Amino acid sequence: MQLLFYLILAFRAIRNNLLRSVLTIAIIGVGIMALVGILTSIQVMKESVYSNFSSMGVNSFQITSDVIKKKRRRGGMNVSVSEGKNITYDEARAFKDRYKYPATVSVSMNGTSVATLRYQSEKTNPNVRVTGVDETHMAVTDTKIEEGRNFSASEIQSGSFSCILGYGAAKKLFKRNLSLAINQIVSVGDVRCRVVGIMESKGGSMVMDADNSVLLPLNTARALYGGENSYLISVMVPNVKSKDLAAEEAEGLFRVIRRQQLGTENNFTVTQNNDLVAIVLDSIKYIQWSAVIIGIITLLGSVIGLMNIMLVSVAERTREIGVSKALGARSSAIKMQFLTESVMISLMGGAAGVILGILLGNIVGLFFKTGFIVPWLWMTMGITLCALVGVISGIYPAIKASKLDPIVALRYE
Repeated sequence: MQLLFYLILAFRAIRNNLLRSVLTIAIIGVGIMALVGILTSIQVMKESVYSNFSSMGVNSFQITSDVIKKKRRRGGMNVSVSEGKNITYDEARAFKDRYKYPATVSVSMNGTSVATLRYQSEKTNPNVRVTGVDETHMAVTDTKIEEGRNFSASEIQSGSFSCILGYGAAKKLFKRNLSLAINQIVSVGDVRCRVVGIMESKGGSMVMDADNSVLLPLNTARALYGGENSYLISVMVPNVKSKDLAAEEAEGLFRVIRRQQLGTENNFTVTQNNDLVAIVLDSIKYIQWSAVIIGIITLLGSVIGLMNIMLVSVAERTREIGVSKALGARSSAIKMQFLTESVMISLMGGAAGVILGILLGNIVGLFFKTGFIVPWLWMTMGITLCALVGVISGIYPAIKASKLDPIVALRYE
């Protein structure tokens, strides 16, 4: 009941000095809005990083036959790659069947890197990369289809002579009429295949041109280029946060499939593409700390402003305090009255700032095409900071009011 009484008194005092109270609430609200808004925007950017980096392979890892050994030296690290034991088709299939972690698994093989494609009088240079893939390869590598479709499960299983052309290879053979390529027969080396799709352009680098390629069903590639090639196992997890755990489980399972004894080194490597996401998240982390520092400085200004308002309020209500004391009000009651008023003003500003900050942060999310994010941690932190601001700002004016002599206060003009 006493708390309710103090709240009613505080609300009445705020209403009696409405303009001043609203301006103080606005000052605090702007500070909290800036803090929560920036932190919510950063949360939005993190979610965008996690959801949109799949095209760069950040949420996937591969199991390869290469054995990568890292040796530390002064000023850096030496990385050496040695040939491990080839991954056989049976091992790759066993892994795909037995891997129960919630992820998508793909098995592929490199057929050749020196193939020539022909269509009527057109042909490519003998540098087209041929890859045998299964039905999940497109999803794991985040490869989109420009024209046509992906391989069907029956085409993969039966070893159908069909193919999906890379954008660059298709443009070389069919010029600008890429839609006419579907269902046409092209020669991949000495084998004639029906075109069922064309991949979107992925661009290239100094090492490899991703568009200068052609995909074949895995069993077709095995029949053409031999089943003794080493296979590549790719695993894509839905969330990049769970990739490390998924990779550890994959490594353990593949050791079991290869019957490697405890204590022996792996004769394969689990490779991850972590560098890019680590760089981006590190940059975001520095922005986040900068936002916290800016927010704290803003709140310090709010503390000074609110304390000044409360001191003015104490001065204006000196006679009121004297009357209350003359009627028997204790010093603790006067102190609690002003402290409650200070905390209420601060919390009202904080609540407005948190709501506006969340809306501001999610406006940024519209550009990143992420869902609506409610940052519970930053909301809690914002309200807690406002409560602290209210206590710190109000404690001195409240103590000063409680120590006023009632006789002197009643004489105050």
